[in-house]
Formats: sequence, C-alpha cells, structure tokens
Amino acid sequence: MTWVGVRREKNEEYESFNIENFESESLIYSQPVSCLEILRESVRILRQNSSPLLSIVALLICPVSAVFLSNVLVNESLVKWLSLRLLLLAKSSGLPLEPFVHRFCLSFSDITISIATCFPLFMTFLLLSKTVVVYSVNCAYSKKTLDQSVFYVFISKIWKRILLTYLLSCGVICGCFVLFIVFLAIASNLFLIMGCPSDLLLYPMIVVGLVLVIFLANAMVICNIAVVISILEDAMMLHALHRSRSLVRRQYQVGLSILLGSTLGMAFIEGLFDHRVKTLSYGDGSSRIWEAPLLVVMFSFVLLIDSLMNAIFYFSCKAYSLEFANEEIQPVLEVRNVVAEPNNAP
Repeated sequence: MTWVGVRREKNEEYESFNIENFESESLIYSQPVSCLEILRESVRILRQNSSPLLSIVALLICPVSAVFLSNVLVNESLVKWLSLRLLLLAKSSGLPLEPFVHRFCLSFSDITISIATCFPLFMTFLLLSKTVVVYSVNCAYSKKTLDQSVFYVFISKIWKRILLTYLLSCGVICGCFVLFIVFLAIASNLFLIMGCPSDLLLYPMIVVGLVLVIFLANAMVICNIAVVISILEDAMMLHALHRSRSLVRRQYQVGLSILLGSTLGMAFIEGLFDHRVKTLSYGDGSSRIWEAPLLVVMFSFVLLIDSLMNAIFYFSCKAYSLEFANEEIQPVLEVRNVVAEPNNAP
C-alpha cells in the first residue's frame, strides 16, 4: 500500500472518529456526578491507558512543570516592579498597607510574571498534552485504541481551532483578573466615601474579593471546558465558550470542586518547592537532588489528573444535558454491565 493510501485510510478513520459525536458509545453518566466520582473515573482511565499517559507526563508536562516551578525565566526586577505598582494602587484606594496586603501583592506579582514568561510553553507543550489526554479519554469511552498515526491526522486538522480557543480563554481569564483588581479599587473607594474607617476597610474588601473570586472561578471552569469542546466538537472560540456555558450551567458546583482541588494541589506543591528547594531553610541542601525532581513529577501528575477530570466532566455534562432533554442514554454502570455480559441472543 502506498503512502497516499495509508494517508487516505487514516483520514477516513479520523472522519469516522469525528462523526460519532461521542454520544452513543461513551461510558458516561446520565445523572449529575460528584467530584469524587470523576476523580475515581480519572484513576480508572489512567490505569487503563497508563503507557501513553505516562509518556505524556514525561515528554510534555514534566518540562513545563520544571520551568514553571523553578522560575528560571522569571526576572525578579519585573516582579518587584509589578508588586510596587500594586502596592501603590492599594494605597491610592485607601487600603491599609498591612503585611497581608504586602504578601498578596508580592505573590500575585510572582505568579503573574511566572505565567507570562512560561506562556509559550503553556500554549505548545501543555496544550498538546491536554489534547492527547482528551483524545485518550474519548478513545477509552468509544472503546478504540489510541493510534498515533490517526492522532497525528486528527491534531493536524484541528490544532488551529484548539490554539485559537485556548488563546481566547486565556484572554477571558486575564480580563477577569483585570476586572477583579478594578472592582476591588472601586469598592474600596466606595467604602471610603460611605465613611468606613481605613483600619476596618480590609474586612469588607475581603468579602468583596471572595465574591469576585467565585465569579473568576466560574469563568475558569467555562474556559477549561471550552478547550475540551474545541478538541471534541466542531466549535471554536466564542462558539466553544457559549457551548461550554450551556453544558456546565447545571453542574457548576462539580466544576468548581475540580478547579478548587487542582488549584489547592498545585499551590501546595509549589509552596513545598519554594520552601524545600528554592529556600535553603535546613541542612546543607543535599536533599534538593531528589526533592526537586519528585516535586516536579508530583506537580505534573496534578496537571494530568486535572486534564483527565476536565475531559470526564465534559462527558458527564454532555450526558446530563441529553438526559435533561429527554434523550435516552445509558448510565456508565449499565453500559459496563452490558459489555460484561455474554451475548445470549439467539
């Protein structure tokens, strides 16, 4: 068979992969599921497709995690400059410059500069790893093997769509962060106008900040699922965001739980890396030799589990939306039982 024939065959496999719309054969729930159930399903898929997923961790996710945690690309002068600007903004808004405000401005500046410097890695290595993870989840649900040649044809056809949707999602999240800071400054000035003492201004600002954080978290959930939609459906950019919002609107709590768990896990490992690797606070530092790679691998696995859970959450939302629309679809346990039973039909 010639190379052209092989290419045509792979294109036909891709077209059949695309036409199925991932509904009839997917092992998905038709009822709302909890974050714990999605985590359990993620572990099951990880065990089922351990070889390709572990290869993705080693080749794509670990290099990004190592660069992000070590901050080798971060310019400390930029971090100090941005932190100073935020402190000046807080002072002009009337906030008391408490140690909490100093730490918040410094941490926010460090994270912002680190994300900005690592963004080229995020939009290449990390986005490609997300695509492979979502593709492998779909293959597991549609009972197909993960064919590298089919995946190459698949990714070559839709990469532009995925990249544009990812960039738009990042722009939406950045815009939410800017609105977060602007609204905090406006709320601070309003409280001062209403006669709130500057010493007590920090407490209502914390409440306002929590409300804005919830709004930001909802936007991040929508953007995460929009990237998954751009991989699995013929939708991109604003269409993918609108589709994502319509899918997760009845299961925001589950999406927020996934986001909270992933964020806390990554923050915990990043804090350990800062304390045990960056800052020499004990011993002679010889433990850095094994602690640094271990924390990088742990951080990479958190990113992998987050991608798996977002993909499974998409299938769960899609199944629930079909059930809500009175379309018949089998729950995952029923599908597994049917698969496990022998065919006794005459």
